[in-house]
Amino acid sequence: MPLIVMCGYPCSGKTQKAEELKVCFERNTDRKVHIVGDGTLGVEKNTVYADSQKEKNVRASLKAEVERKLNKDDIVILDSLNYIKGYRYELFCLIKHAQTPHCLVYCLTSDEVSSTWNTNREAAEQYTQEIFDALVLRFEAPDSRNRWDSPLFTILKDDTLPYEAISDALFKRKAPPPNQSTQSQPLSSASFLYELDKITQDVLLAIFNAQKTSVPGDLIPVPGATEKISFFTHLHVYFLFKTQILKKPFTGSSR
Repeated sequence: MPLIVMCGYPCSGKTQKAEELKVCFERNTDRKVHIVGDGTLGVEKNTVYADSQKEKNVRASLKAEVERKLNKDDIVILDSLNYIKGYRYELFCLIKHAQTPHCLVYCLTSDEVSSTWNTNREAAEQYTQEIFDALVLRFEAPDSRNRWDSPLFTILKDDTLPYEAISDALFKRKAPPPNQSTQSQPLSSASFLYELDKITQDVLLAIFNAQKTSVPGDLIPVPGATEKISFFTHLHVYFLFKTQILKKPFTGSSR
């Protein structure tokens, strides 16, 4: 079911709003609500966000956990920075593949306000000033003109959570249609067996025709191949027997 992506500066109120959304949905619907975030993974923020590879691994883990939680009944809230637009696009591709709606909740604050909130936290929960400043500098703000950032709900620090509008966006809107990039492609075309049999028959016909004028030791060209095969006595019988064996696992036939 629907995915809600939280987004904003560090210490911008995302976790509080995510919890409020969870309470609202559980009170007004009979659906389960799952919150997936740095806290649920036990992420040590200053360690992770100081190392680009560790941060990349955490994003991958969050995405994988979201994918596991998505189903036809439950609501999933991704409570993390989600500050990279390319990552938000990956999440958009995920919901297209799952064929479920989503929305983005942007907790908009100034860096000064977020920095103050960060300072007021318990020491174990704070970002270091260096990490905080780096994350603010790298932040890519969502834009409702981008389909992966839409529908977008921008919430200021004193705003009331627009529950009804968010609920309508999730339950009264069709899921984005899947496209080629988000669908599993068939391993072979529907005409695979026909093409296989046709190519095999063309190869055999070329060999059988070449036998009429060839002598042992001649090289016989094969359609669609750069290599030539060497002609020898009883080649017809050998190829007929060999192709019967090779074709059977693919076609289920010994023709």
